[in-house]
Amino acid sequence: MDVQLLEATDDPEELICSAARNDYLSSFVGDQSFAEIMDSVGGDDLEEKKETMIHRLLEHGHYGPFEHPHATFAIEGVSRSCMAQITRHRHVTFDIQSMRYVSFDEKEPEPGEAVVEIPGLSDPGLTGRNADFAEEYEGLDDEAVLENRETAYRDALEQSFESYRELLDLGVPAQDARMVLPIGTKVNIVMTLNARMLMHIGDMRAAADAQWEIREMTEDILDLAAEWAPITFEYYDEHMKDRKNRLAP
Repeated sequence: MDVQLLEATDDPEELICSAARNDYLSSFVGDQSFAEIMDSVGGDDLEEKKETMIHRLLEHGHYGPFEHPHATFAIEGVSRSCMAQITRHRHVTFDIQSMRYVSFDEKEPEPGEAVVEIPGLSDPGLTGRNADFAEEYEGLDDEAVLENRETAYRDALEQSFESYRELLDLGVPAQDARMVLPIGTKVNIVMTLNARMLMHIGDMRAAADAQWEIREMTEDILDLAAEWAPITFEYYDEHMKDRKNRLAP
């Protein structure tokens, strides 16, 4: 997986503050410098004033101004399962690599190439909502369970990709042959969202009970967001991140 920031609003926190100050000024923000707009906000310089303003907005749940700045992220190599989860967030714009127009017949079904590796296959302490496999595999020790996992996983991949290539050879269009590919098949995503929505996704998808893959993706996005809007996402990380579902979209 690779996550990159493609493009983003310049000076996002200046925009957030300008929008928020608009609500309380009798004069028009479009006719004033940022220093003039922030004149009555506490702080020794503009950076401190921005920090004062943004902290106040987040503390009081005034999230509207955070909808103005937008960021676009490029995400490489996540599963179709992860894609299905992230695209449930309706206030985000997505472009998804097409399995209709992009052929997967040249890729071998090896973890790290065409399909996302499942880290829990080789981990006896697999975590997640379905981690309790002891009763299902009663009578097998950990080593046997792990060996059977690996075998079942690779057999399924080989069969899926063999069937996919066979269907293509038989003249079945890629848009139909793709039906046999596993949900773990890798896909690339471009997504654009505002800062408020990004914090909401952080609430939902960086939570401890989120699936490992989308949690890792979201953490990578939040790391980039912390460079883009440092005051906002430092405060979010320290004071809001663990309050799941508190920041609605």
